[in-house]
Amino acid sequence: MDRGIIGWIIIGAVAGILGKWIMPGKDPGGFIVTVLLGIAGALLAGFIGQAVGFYGASEGAGWIGATVGAIVLLGIYRMIKGRTA
Repeated sequence: MDRGIIGWIIIGAVAGILGKWIMPGKDPGGFIVTVLLGIAGALLAGFIGQAVGFYGASEGAGWIGATVGAIVLLGIYRMIKGRTA
């Protein structure tokens, strides 16, 4: 595994926790799903940032980008799970 991706995962886990703190409330998946969404948000922010040119080939999303990605994915997850629940 690339060291950059491992960094994204670590930042994403923290971003998921920050996203949960910024967007409190009851989530259908609980804490673990929130952290996983944070990791996915960090990866998404990193890939988009590289595609747009914000980050280099081996750089991941920063704390702000990862947290924003986590919040966006958490919001989408809540909307989707809210409709099906």
